[in-house]
Amino acid sequence: MATYDNLTLHTDKYQINMMYAHWIHGTTDNKAVFEVFFRKLPFGNGYAVFAGLQRIVEYVRSLSFNEEVIEYLREQEEDYAPAFLEKLQSFRFTGNLCSVEEGTIVFPNEPLIRVEASVFEAQLLETAILNFMNFQTLIATKASRIRQVAPKDILMEFGTRRAQEADAAIWGARAAYIAGFDSTSNMRAGMLFGIPTKGTHAHAWVQDHDSEEEAFFRYAAALPNQVTLLVDTYDTLKSGVPHAIKVAKAMEAQGKRMSGIRLDSGDLAYLSKTARAMLDEAGLPYVKIVASNDLDENIIFNLKAQDCQIDSWGVGTQLITAADQPALGGVYKLVAREKDGEYVPVIKISGNPEKVTTPGLKEVYRLMNRRNGMAEADYIVLSGDTEALEGRKLKLFDKLHPYLYKYVEDYEAVPLLKPIFIGGEQVYELPELDQIRAYHAKQLKMFWPEYLRKLNPAAYLVDLSPQAWQLKMDLIHANKM
Repeated sequence: MATYDNLTLHTDKYQINMMYAHWIHGTTDNKAVFEVFFRKLPFGNGYAVFAGLQRIVEYVRSLSFNEEVIEYLREQEEDYAPAFLEKLQSFRFTGNLCSVEEGTIVFPNEPLIRVEASVFEAQLLETAILNFMNFQTLIATKASRIRQVAPKDILMEFGTRRAQEADAAIWGARAAYIAGFDSTSNMRAGMLFGIPTKGTHAHAWVQDHDSEEEAFFRYAAALPNQVTLLVDTYDTLKSGVPHAIKVAKAMEAQGKRMSGIRLDSGDLAYLSKTARAMLDEAGLPYVKIVASNDLDENIIFNLKAQDCQIDSWGVGTQLITAADQPALGGVYKLVAREKDGEYVPVIKISGNPEKVTTPGLKEVYRLMNRRNGMAEADYIVLSGDTEALEGRKLKLFDKLHPYLYKYVEDYEAVPLLKPIFIGGEQVYELPELDQIRAYHAKQLKMFWPEYLRKLNPAAYLVDLSPQAWQLKMDLIHANKM
């Protein structure tokens, strides 16, 4: 049985094959630069929330071809040479890795991660980095959308039973917490990451008693300090809510208070308003109403438009599976390679214009308006270009529609890519999860609401410097047959 937590072979076979081909031809030490980015925002959103860095750091730090892994590779039909397998036994990452920080607001076609290492090392990292970044960024973005439509409500992540296996459940819960969710139902995620955990009870608890009333009283007796009763097992308004009110009154007599009731089916707008009226009439205005049942940002938005009386939302399947767009589509592309001791920029040309890459080793800056503290644009430059850092007046324009432009000045150019590994050594201290969560909340305040809104968000400008744009054009023309 393979060791579950060894992620070294969490990669595609062609990565190992390319590493072998480099070894055969003596090019394993040639340097290469790869960049990670995505081409299109998910869910029709105006922004994405970068997540997955902790998982990536832990993966890079633990890379090791142990005997168990080597033995498996020895069995492959490619019949890798013993000397190649021996080289793998001493493998460790010795390159540089830069990344934006978790919780950062990010946009299409800008470098989010840069790997600068021997091609032998850099090639191995591709699959795992994309797997971790794509999934967690997708879930964090979905969670942020949900938070946008319920800015003051309690949001609970309830997705474990519908997640694509155990790792997706816990890392998805973490991504949701970064983007503003308040808790998770997953106890393992709570233990591993320190996320607050919340839960009520199942319909089975009610079904396993002679009556709903008995089930409610017995549950309240067992957990008197956190009583939220699921009221829709039989009839929400005729049975569930009246029985919950009885329990709440009995608790008051004991000097305690019920936390809430949960609605898990039916017309949530009507049921919540009617239940709220019943609770208030009974003198229980403090009892909150929790809703679940395949919720997402669109349903929550519409329920709020109907003046629903829901205080807390348990969001599961639609969040943890990103049901309306279950993949981000991030890519890991070679942008420069070593030739004669120097980096040479490279490009990938495609019949699909959006798939043409931007060559060269690059930096990305967020241009922050000094007067109001708001983000003006993101600016991508070739490494070594200090124009933005020097605060020069910049002309930013849409490269497809050059007549659409604006000038920016009196700005601060904030670098988004932070050194994580230098020479294979980790130089970045991973922040605590609550620090990441607070950082994300601060990030949101740097953007005008028009960029953040759920429907028809304004397009935030991500621009290439003139030098980066010209290099791209030059390589396109040089490679056209």
